[in-house]
Amino acid sequence: MDVSTAPACVRFAAPAKENPLTVPARLLPIYLNDHFAGATFGVQLARRASRRNAGTELGTFLADSLLPEIVDDRRTLRMLMGRLGLRPSRGKVAAASFTEKVGRLKPNGELRRYSPLSRLLELEGLAAGIEGKRALWLALCEVRDRDRRLADVDFSGLAQRAQSQRDRLEQFRLVAAAEALR
Repeated sequence: MDVSTAPACVRFAAPAKENPLTVPARLLPIYLNDHFAGATFGVQLARRASRRNAGTELGTFLADSLLPEIVDDRRTLRMLMGRLGLRPSRGKVAAASFTEKVGRLKPNGELRRYSPLSRLLELEGLAAGIEGKRALWLALCEVRDRDRRLADVDFSGLAQRAQSQRDRLEQFRLVAAAEALR
């Protein structure tokens, strides 16, 4: 079955040597903290892209639609971490924030103004982050029955929302690609 077209939370057969019901609990905090750091990066990137594209259809989409959803998804992840007794890693969050800011220094083919290449790379960064978030929700869907604190979370709905975000972003990414790479 093609994973990209599989319905959310479809269970795939694990290799025979692995026990599909065992996920080392010691790895879950690392996994969630990595995704929380990524969500922090994504929120900051979406804010920056929204500001840089203010007054355009893309800017409106980012500010009024995508950014609020990304903020809400990060809040949901933080809530899940709290339910599990986990706190965000200050170091990972700081590193994600720093990395987003350093990314602004990347040469973009323009000395003083916003480059079409910057727009394309920002949108591709957001697209990659959304794909990672969708993978997170699907992974948690697979293990939610192992912990009652996760049982009531609609991971399928969260994964579908991530797919919707990705689909809506794609039209803008393709326009940005055509402009930047002409």
